[in-house]
This record gives sequence, C-alpha cells and structure tokens, in this order.
Amino acid sequence: MTRFIFITGGVASSLGKGLMAASLAALLQARGYRVRIRKFDPYLNVDPGTMSPYQHGEVYVTDDGAETDLDLGHYERFTGVSARQSDNVTSGRIYQTIIQKERRGDYLGATVQVIPHVTDAIMEFAKAETQDLDFVLCEIGGTVGDIESLPFIEAIRQLRNELGRERTLSVHVTLVPYIAAAGELKTKPTQHSVRELTSLGIQPDLLLCRCEHPLPETERAKIAAFCNVRKEAVIPALDAKSIYAVPLQYHAEGLDNEVLRAFGLVSDGEPDFSRWDDIIDRQSNPEGEVTIGVVGKYVGLADAYKSLNEALTHGGLANRVKVNIKWIDAELFEQSEDEIATALEPMNAILVPGGFGERGSEGKIAAVKFARERHVPFFGICLGMQMACIEGARNTAGVVGASSTEFGPTTEPVVGIITEWMSQEGIQKRETGGDMGGTMRLGAYDAVLDGNSHVASIYGSQEISERHRHRYEVNVHYKNALEQGGLVFSGMSPDGELPEIVERPDHPWFIGVQFHPELKSRPFAPHPLFASFVKAALNQSRLV
Repeated sequence: MTRFIFITGGVASSLGKGLMAASLAALLQARGYRVRIRKFDPYLNVDPGTMSPYQHGEVYVTDDGAETDLDLGHYERFTGVSARQSDNVTSGRIYQTIIQKERRGDYLGATVQVIPHVTDAIMEFAKAETQDLDFVLCEIGGTVGDIESLPFIEAIRQLRNELGRERTLSVHVTLVPYIAAAGELKTKPTQHSVRELTSLGIQPDLLLCRCEHPLPETERAKIAAFCNVRKEAVIPALDAKSIYAVPLQYHAEGLDNEVLRAFGLVSDGEPDFSRWDDIIDRQSNPEGEVTIGVVGKYVGLADAYKSLNEALTHGGLANRVKVNIKWIDAELFEQSEDEIATALEPMNAILVPGGFGERGSEGKIAAVKFARERHVPFFGICLGMQMACIEGARNTAGVVGASSTEFGPTTEPVVGIITEWMSQEGIQKRETGGDMGGTMRLGAYDAVLDGNSHVASIYGSQEISERHRHRYEVNVHYKNALEQGGLVFSGMSPDGELPEIVERPDHPWFIGVQFHPELKSRPFAPHPLFASFVKAALNQSRLV
C-alpha cells in the first residue's frame, strides 16, 4: 500500500522544504522502505528550462530528458533514486495539458474549471506510477496563502479525503523567528500559518519548525496547543553545519519516528545510518584541503551551480579532503593577462562550467589557456569543453578565427548548433531558429570511450551514459585540426558523429566533457570524474 506525505511551507519562502523532503525520504529509506519524491511548482512556466538561473537556480535534468526544479537534485543525491519527468510538474504544464484536451474536444463541451479539472489533473499526477512504492513524498512549492498554489492545496485536500487518513500525512514546514530585541523565539507566525492552512481544509499532522535557536519545551507545547497537534509532532529544525548532517539531525529530533507513528507503523529498532555516518566522518575529519577556481557566468548565485557545488564536495569526500570553491566571474578575465594570473595562480585546479550566451566567454577561454600553459588541472563541462576546443583551435591548431555560432556569425565555427542527433526515439531534428524551450539535446545519452584514454581509466569502462543539456556541439569537422594541436577526442557518440570528451595527454589532468557529470554524483557514490579531478587538485597542491 502506497502512502502519501504532503509537504507544505508557511510564513516565508526558502525554509528548506526540498531538503526536508529529501532528508525524510533518506530516513525512511534507511528503514528499508521504497520511496519517491515529487515536486509541484505553482509557477506558470511549463518547466524551468527557459528561466534565468538568478530567478530559479539551476535547471536539473533527469535521465529521461526532463528539465526540472533543482530540488529534484536534492532528492536524487539523498536517496539515490533517479528522478523522472513524472516527478515534477508546474501549473503551466497542468494548464497546457488541460487546454490541449479542451481544444481536442475531450471534455465534450463541458465548462472547464479549476475544480474539478485542474485539481483532478494534479491528483492524477500525484498518484501516477506509484504502485511499487511504500511512500510518495509530494512537496508543494511556494508558501501557503499564495494565490498560485491554491489549486495544489485544494487537490491534496481532496486526495486526503479520497485516500483516507491512514494513507496520507500532512507535514507543514514553518518558521519560528528569533527577535533579538526581545531575546526570544516567537510562535505567532507559525500559529497564523497553520490557521491559514486549516482554513483551506488541511489540518497538518506534523510541524517542522525552522529556528535559529533551540526551541524550549514551553514554546513547543504552546505551538502544539494552538496548532492542534501532539507536542511530539512539533519537530525543531535548527541550522546544520552541512546539508548531509540534516537527516541524522532530524532523526535525533524524532521526525521519522513520528511519521511512522502517524501511519500506525511499528518502528523495529534503529535504522541503518552507516553510509550517512561515513559521509559525516569524512566531512568532519578531512586529511587536507584544496582550492578550486570555478570560472563561470552566474557566480553571484550559488544555487545556479548547485549540483556542481555538491559534486565537488563529493569529490572531496572520496579523497577525504576539504574542497574550497572560489567562484570567479568570467567577465573579470576579459582584461589583462596579469590580472588573470593573479586570480588563478592560488588555485589548485580550474573548472569552467556550463552556461549559455556570449557574455564571459573570452574570460573562460583565457582561463583555459592559463590552465593549459601552467599545467594546472582543468575540467571543462558543457560550454567549458567548447571553450577548451576554441582555445585549442586558436592557440595550438592555428585556427585563429575559431568561435561558436552561439556568439554570432563566424568563418570558423568550431562550435555550432546541432540540427540532428540520434536518441532512443530515433533521429531528433531541430531548426536553427526554433523555440528555445525543449529544443536541446536533453537527458541521458551513451558515449564510447577510447580504451587507451585517461577518461577510460577514470571510469573503468569504455561505455558510459551521461546527462546532456545543450543546443551547441563541437564541430566534428575540426577534429583532425584540433588533434594535431594536442587535443584528443577520447569520447564520441556511438555513431562517431558527436564529440563527447576531449583531453590533453601531455597535461597532468585536462578533460572537457559535453555532458553534465555533476547531475549523477551522490555523496555516497561520488562521480568518478570529480573524484579524479579533486585528487589531481590535491597532487597539484603538494607541488606548490
């Protein structure tokens, strides 16, 4: 029997509902239950694919090619369960589906309304593909009281009535602010938030209270009395030193025990936290540290590179070292070589991540040149690989005018838009001037590695599958020229048409990949490329 846990947020945004959902799923998983997490996003965009990273953080891509919310990255990293298209839905996609049905005449002339048509579509989404699961955790984006989230709140109210209380649970994440002038925590915002939720027909069963100071028993009892929940169901949630400490912290506060009690399930002994204990031990007791410079475009917002940040942390865990990430704005490098050297010389390794558009591209190319000439470990991801190929073309292959068609017309399109590629569904085609949304190479694709290459030794295999998100590819017609300049195309698509990986054999560690390996890294299973990259940075630090 599948049980549903609905997670809402109140008082303020950014309380960590996604992290809470991921942590609770990990706790249930540690007890042997099968879990899956879903995210309902109230905004009207069909998906976050065309949204600015500064608006929404990174776009997380699943194996089946869905552009989803960054919270799905948390879900995968904490549970190891690969997310799917069906695990994230927006108001835009719900309404798009309904309007398509209405245009086809599927509703037989009926008046199409929020209730029942929109709420029914939301409930169908929540219940789809759940037959083999013990728990489905559904996170509702936004804050209770927002106009745009009302259809989702109404849908879960109906779903609770349909499935019954023995199969559903409501968890409300709220804020208990500390007023410094008064020197005390205030429970009133939580009371008001719960009242708002109950006015919409949902009585929460459990409250997770985010607070900066320990929650006194008196205040805990007060919240319980005014919000109509058991005192044990008021769970304090203080800030943790690391996100990977959160599951253990929530367990210590009784979160998973209270969830099981609410469902009438008996908790047999202690769950298996061995892998989480190992992660915390590695993080708390590093045997060294490295500094990695990330030369990117969206460095003003850490969430724009959330998966990358975590993958570097995982690489540190694999090597038992602390990874210090120095975020460097690529535009700052479009100046003098002295300034580039000043910024990059302290770095033990350099990484150029993905991105879109021309802004900062010359700075990224300058960073590649510095890493190549100074023999500093270099990792280029997606656009970073393209910049490595343009730098190689200009400075080692004699293709002086090398550029990307993404940046405008060029006589030497070392990087260009790809119009045809092979997928599981067959030949996929794209028009150069087509819509932005959904026109990229998205999701997991296979690649074949050269058996004698550096990447093959890192992966321990010649066949890999990695996730992509890009419109532009390195032009295979420049392969010979680039290889004469020292770059080796060590990974290609199975048909040999699309370059997937480049490396420099004459360099200690120089690898560029067209895909996004950070999306498949886990704290308990670091991605081999990041583990190897951090190890190379560690070796570099010992040379200085």
